[in-house]
Amino acid sequence: MTRIGLAPVLGYLILEEDFNIALGVFALAGLTDLLDGFIARNWANQKSALGSALDPLADKVLISILYISLTYADLIPVPLTYMIISRDVMLIAAVFYVRYRTLPTPRTLAKYFNPCYATARLKPTFISKVNTAVQLILVAASLAAPVFNYADSIYLQILWCCTAFTTAASAYSYYHYGRKTVQVIKGK
Repeated sequence: MTRIGLAPVLGYLILEEDFNIALGVFALAGLTDLLDGFIARNWANQKSALGSALDPLADKVLISILYISLTYADLIPVPLTYMIISRDVMLIAAVFYVRYRTLPTPRTLAKYFNPCYATARLKPTFISKVNTAVQLILVAASLAAPVFNYADSIYLQILWCCTAFTTAASAYSYYHYGRKTVQVIKGK
């Protein structure tokens, strides 16, 4: 929930070109993500269906707002942001479709939107995990660029290309492996 709440704050800070504070808030969002993952892995009683649904949602909300804001601030190119947002929209559409297909009849809106009623689990591909890391590295580097005066660096442009490659590879991996990335949960 903290990352979802910090996302619009980060977007505002970027639009106001307050990159020093935005970089600090981004670091805070990263720490909350690490802490959340650590707690979920080490204390089984802290895992929940709601948390499992909110974690990837928080990632998508944060990434989307950051990329759109950084693109508006001319720190990330428009085609790259379009590629990243398009991939995420396609993944979200696929998750909604899988959710619908795995929901037992009668299918109701209450059942469909109840995160405690899990019917399927998406297993991220390896390249998707790499892609998320590369996307977050690009966000950090882009936020730091105006702070440390390297916005025109060739290394930042190389990172744009790497991000585009991993985003395309990740999208392809979900297309190619499709059903292998979805685990249907029986008995619900």
